[in-house]
Amino acid sequence: MPGGHAAHSDEWTGHDAARVLRVPTASDHKYSRGIVALHTGSRAYPGAAVLSAEGAWRAGSGMVRWDGPREVAGLVLARRPETVVGAGRADAHVIGSGIDARARDDALTTRLQAVLRGGAPVVVDAGALDLAAQARVPLVVTPHDGELREVRIPLGFGIDDVDDDPLAPRLSGAFAERVLVVRETAVALGGVVVLKGAATIVATPGGWWTTVRAGTPWLATAGTGDVLAGALGAVLAGAAAAARVEGRELDVEELGPVAATAVWLHGTAGRIAAGQAPLAGGGPGRPITALDVAEALPDAFAHARVP
Repeated sequence: MPGGHAAHSDEWTGHDAARVLRVPTASDHKYSRGIVALHTGSRAYPGAAVLSAEGAWRAGSGMVRWDGPREVAGLVLARRPETVVGAGRADAHVIGSGIDARARDDALTTRLQAVLRGGAPVVVDAGALDLAAQARVPLVVTPHDGELREVRIPLGFGIDDVDDDPLAPRLSGAFAERVLVVRETAVALGGVVVLKGAATIVATPGGWWTTVRAGTPWLATAGTGDVLAGALGAVLAGAAAAARVEGRELDVEELGPVAATAVWLHGTAGRIAAGQAPLAGGGPGRPITALDVAEALPDAFAHARVP
């Protein structure tokens, strides 16, 4: 079972997240806390690079690397000067945020494919989802409903007829059917699937799954997915670094609780930013931006506690 958890958890909570999130000790240093490498943003969507970097730093990464277009690097460094620009050692990677798959050139595609065939686990988002089936490393994909077919088509599900899409009614029908779609995708992919939504579903290829309902409707705003990708990369890098100290590599099944924890952290940060109670209730809340969510991640971390 992933991370010592049961085969299924109806809802991922702060109690569960607390067992995954790492609190540094006196013997830790920036490398032992995890290095995450971000291959995010583009000339068309430079903000995704900034937001993913902010999410990674605020979620507790020991070091954040960012690798992308030179003209975007200045924006990342202006917001987060701690960021190391360029390729290098990493415990986990994040690819695809702020990248348009339709505008992706051959050189960028080759770079992303190299990450998917490297040694470290990968978070695959947005403009790299169509490449996920090529992965040779443990991975987590983070589609919303409209992006899920980008993961499924290369796996042979044949969802290529927009006028008669069999996936849409399955996703909009009974929740149990929605869960089944995510679980069957995870099995076919051999990786973890995070289907984002009001109730985010996380499933591993081994059959474990859970739902995360920690968020708020205020999270339905541009850029919050980029923050989530960065935060997920940070939590994953921390787990991978801890496994390395133990002399082993992460198994793909361990990525399920890691992904659910990052989603919980992100959702709770959204509630905090919106002025709602972190766990439940809290009134109607208020409008937020993606950076508001990123800035609330440390407070969300503090709310992950064992009752």
